[in-house]
Amino acid sequence: MNRKQRIMLIRIIIAALLMVILPQFQVSGALRFALFMLPYLIVGYDILLKAVKGILRGQVFDECFLMAVATVGAIALALYERSGDYTEAIAVMLFYQIGELFQSYAVGKSRKNITQLMDIRPDYANIEKDGKLEKVDPDDVSVGTVIIVQPGEKVPIDGIVVSGESSLNTSALTGESMPRSIGEGSEIISGSINMTGVLKIRTTKEFGESTVSKILDLVENASSRKSKSEDFISRFARIYTPAVCLGALLLAVIPPLISLLLGNAAGWENWIYRALTFLVISCPCALVISIPLSFFAGIGGASNAGVLVKGSNYLETLSKTQIVVFDKTGTLTKGVFEVNGIHHGTVSDEKILEYAALAESASSHPIAKSLQKAYGGPIDRKRVSDIREISGGGITAIIDGHSIACGNDKLMHMVNVSPIPCHSTGTIIHVALDGKYAGHIVISDVVKPHSAEAIKELKKAGIAKVAMFTGDARSVADKIASDLGIDTVYSELLPADKVEKTEELLRTKPKKAMLAFVGDGINDAPVLGRADIGIAMGAMGSDAAIEAADVVLMDDDPLKVAKAIRISRKCLRIVYQNIVFAIGIKLLCLLLGALGIANMWLAIFADVGVMVIAVLNAIRALFVKNL
Repeated sequence: MNRKQRIMLIRIIIAALLMVILPQFQVSGALRFALFMLPYLIVGYDILLKAVKGILRGQVFDECFLMAVATVGAIALALYERSGDYTEAIAVMLFYQIGELFQSYAVGKSRKNITQLMDIRPDYANIEKDGKLEKVDPDDVSVGTVIIVQPGEKVPIDGIVVSGESSLNTSALTGESMPRSIGEGSEIISGSINMTGVLKIRTTKEFGESTVSKILDLVENASSRKSKSEDFISRFARIYTPAVCLGALLLAVIPPLISLLLGNAAGWENWIYRALTFLVISCPCALVISIPLSFFAGIGGASNAGVLVKGSNYLETLSKTQIVVFDKTGTLTKGVFEVNGIHHGTVSDEKILEYAALAESASSHPIAKSLQKAYGGPIDRKRVSDIREISGGGITAIIDGHSIACGNDKLMHMVNVSPIPCHSTGTIIHVALDGKYAGHIVISDVVKPHSAEAIKELKKAGIAKVAMFTGDARSVADKIASDLGIDTVYSELLPADKVEKTEELLRTKPKKAMLAFVGDGINDAPVLGRADIGIAMGAMGSDAAIEAADVVLMDDDPLKVAKAIRISRKCLRIVYQNIVFAIGIKLLCLLLGALGIANMWLAIFADVGVMVIAVLNAIRALFVKNL
């Protein structure tokens, strides 16, 4: 409990004690009024001040105004009737402040939990100078600097381990409790906690571009993107509060006037009391507080599970997802390609592999890297000239004076060479030497361990259609789709084709169904931006993909897609529960107040009770571990 909350608690206790003690004194008139105004002002002076400031700023209709009018009206009524009964007015203010204290504590608690979950901001980076470690601001560390991370310290900046072995605690990033082992040559992301050995890391990014900075930026800015439900509540409150004020005024004036016209006693006091009760009941704080809190808690709970949602509007869209489209390489597969065979060679297998590796020497594509790794020899770029990349086909180059074409069937036909079909499953790289077919290389990708389970979980969650996009040959794509249980596969796609297919799916999908695209590469960024909801693989995904996406999965596990959808649906269920519950109880109590059945004591208990229940329900969105 912070200082402000402690002061409020003291004010509430003092006012409550005075409320119990003062009725014991047999005083009347001005002295009784003065004594009872003491607890009223102790507990409610800030509400009265806020109401006055709101009126002066032209922002009249809020909960402070409603409480001020209701309690001041109740005091005025007691003075008019000379009853000396000021306890109802004090009770209204007292219980309202108890409710406010409770919701302040609950909101603060949930914010604190979220802050702890995302407590990954490093305070410093260690740099070795003259044999001693010097702590510096991570912002001052340039790319390529070697930093040292000792056991128990946070990794401040993304980089590559140049020496040392250790286990990393990545729970704040991925939500996984199991430590990860790393060693020399391993990529390491900021925000992890080094658990055992001393690590020397060569930084690959500046602090502002590191994973930890991007995560903190996403979480800090998430609250600025409002959902439709939050916008609805804001619009509802703007219309609702003036409407109930007008309703209370009409309730205080119209029935007494009708009674007078009919020749009966007006009964002004009775109808004014009903109108004041009506105002107390109408306070919309349960909705205004609980709905944003539900989304805030949902985003916090998702962050704890390693799912970063950029705003409550995306959380709401994600909950309506019915179609999920996966990119293949790096999303459903590891993107780790291995050479599995060389067939139909007219020259030696070693020569075919050498030509292919040299031709692909300028490419950073995983297939090019797998060729270079399988070749294993030195890549002498001086031997290679006139490299040309044929979009959607492959590479042509001159190597040691020989014309080399390295790519798919399409490229072979472009260079007037007839490729020999391959019946093995995988990506087939055909190689042509001086205009003649030299053979082909079979390369296979490795499917991620949880990919098949991820598809099952999505279908269990009620996803109507799961599709896959890939640039691979149809045979390879169909085999992977069949193994994983994917409904529809689109193969041999260029980046532009993926956007076109996404547009087609968006046009043909049911009106209220949302389409989510899950990808990781830089060529996925246009599709991530075009889909209703873009989900990026964050830990190994490209910066462009993370920037374009609406949701980021921190551990690259496709199983987290289903979890993200379940989290969003739980959050939205809580939001709708609070909306229906709060509005339903309000309308019922307003009717009882207008009929004179509910008095002011019952009104304030109902108002505070609704708010407390709604806030407690909202906090449930934080707990997502077992989803």
